Amino acid sequence: MRKLVAYFSASGSTAKLANTLAAAANAELYEIKPSVPYERRDLNWMDKKARSTVEMQDPNCRPELADTAAPVAETDVVFLGFPIWWYREPSIIDSFLDAYDFTGKTVVPFFTSGGSQLGEGQGRIGKLAKGAKVLPGKRFAARASENELRSWIDGLRLE
Repeated sequence: MRKLVAYFSASGSTAKLANTLAAAANAELYEIKPSVPYERRDLNWMDKKARSTVEMQDPNCRPELADTAAPVAETDVVFLGFPIWWYREPSIIDSFLDAYDFTGKTVVPFFTSGGSQLGEGQGRIGKLAKGAKVLPGKRFAARASENELRSWIDGLRLE
């Protein structure tokens, strides 16, 4: 069974978690990048004109991806990682889900957050990952241990 950890990280927290998860899952690692990287000012959720705020206000927003080279076609399980923005996945995750065929795959969301859960994002991911089995998402601390992640993976019964 081939596994992929595909993740988006704006500040580095999700990247740290994704690297540990890839080691725990014996999975390939792929960073989801927007064609225009997010800068610090883009992430100020208190600024109504900040890029991330504007994107999250529009459920149909699909920021352009830097590339579409993720090895999704050769993968059975895709661990999909991201920070929580406005109680759901960032719009760049929607762009990623639209860009690939997930038919027959298992998608496992994982995310970082100061305390927010996935909220409406679970249903959104289920709709966007057409043809996939989407497992319930789970929040982790950026510094989650490899043992903690391995235990979670074992509990998913992916085999």
